[in-house]
Amino acid sequence: MAQVELIMPKMGESVAEATIIKWLKKEGDKIAADETVLEIATDKVDSEIPSTAEGTLIKRLFNEGDVVQVGKAIAIISTDADASVEKASPEVKTPAANQNTATKESAVKETASISKTSDSGKFYSPLVRNIAKEEGISMSELDNIQGTGANGRVTKNDILAYVPNKGKQATKPVETAQTQTQTKEVVSSPASNGTAHQKPAIAVGAGDEVIEMDRMRKLIADHMVMSKHTSPHVTSFVEADVTNIVLWREKVKKNFEKREGEKLTFTPIFIEALVKAIKDFPMINISLDGTKIIKRKNINIGMAAALPTGNLIVPVIKNADTLNLVGITKQVNDLASRARAGKLSPDDISGGTYTISNVGSFGNVMGTPIINQPQVAIMAVGAIKKKPAVIETEHGDLIGIRHFMYLSHSYDHRVVDGSLGGQFVRRVADYLEQWDINREF
Repeated sequence: MAQVELIMPKMGESVAEATIIKWLKKEGDKIAADETVLEIATDKVDSEIPSTAEGTLIKRLFNEGDVVQVGKAIAIISTDADASVEKASPEVKTPAANQNTATKESAVKETASISKTSDSGKFYSPLVRNIAKEEGISMSELDNIQGTGANGRVTKNDILAYVPNKGKQATKPVETAQTQTQTKEVVSSPASNGTAHQKPAIAVGAGDEVIEMDRMRKLIADHMVMSKHTSPHVTSFVEADVTNIVLWREKVKKNFEKREGEKLTFTPIFIEALVKAIKDFPMINISLDGTKIIKRKNINIGMAAALPTGNLIVPVIKNADTLNLVGITKQVNDLASRARAGKLSPDDISGGTYTISNVGSFGNVMGTPIINQPQVAIMAVGAIKKKPAVIETEHGDLIGIRHFMYLSHSYDHRVVDGSLGGQFVRRVADYLEQWDINREF
């Protein structure tokens, strides 16, 4: 009897795990090749997982709500038409029902809800959370483990060292000279100071409404906290005179839509300027892996988009440096439209190397955006406002009405210093201010 493992597929760069939302097939159900078996969700997008073979689903290896690592088997499909659920894969062993097994299963269920960041602010990697789930370590136990990683983070070795003494609160770990040094360093670290930050008690008053976060908002919250814990954020601001862009767009937008069948917004213009500046300063287009800097060859611009639910998603314009303004406009409009309709694929939101967020669309003049990991920088563009300004002419200075906007550039100070971060945002502003009002499209 031939059996095929259905594997959790890779869904883009930096996506290491996915949550099973809903099983669409039960054990014993017949499945056609490419027929959807289950729905999953990552911190970026929801997807359907199709069957890779025709046959019978004989074993579901995870339950709804479980978090599964990319590359792991999630189900077993028999290609034998006469297969039954009882004919399980030899590799999938069902242990005898005894007290120890029941206790471990109960503990695993308890740890299924382990999140990336605890209430005390500690961040846990997918590997650490996976070990905790397999060993039945609860969130409260995990939070009490003394980590030896950066800023007191719990490492693989920390949790494996804890497993033999699991549940023995009175047992004091043996300290070597090395662990004593690490402990002292953690305690003296300004970031952690060896103190667990307790979540403040929240009183719910009469008439208050308690609203549970939806799944996507929880994932966004985890991602934002992780980014702030990972990267020391610095933000530089520049005010740009975009009068020529405003006048040019007003002049050409009707003909542009008539010829190209696309509405011309300001976002593609901003992205074009960003791409030019990234070419001038390629060390903005990087990622950091420990102490290794990864300099990206491709320029893939993520554009933060608000969904009707109020949540946020970041579709990506791939190889933006190979597109002209018309091409960028078509990509922006297509991705924004499919984002609102919930029709983005995992590929649409993966591979970004730099992100832009248009906070001006909400009437905000500026913002301090949070870096979209594993990128090292992000830019927010504010609302365009008319202001009186000094205009230099060959006949002297004049006062006139100009269109201004603020650019806010947040960057990871581990690898981007103020000089680079400041020069980059200034260069973007220069490209916007030098716009040719007679430009053809």
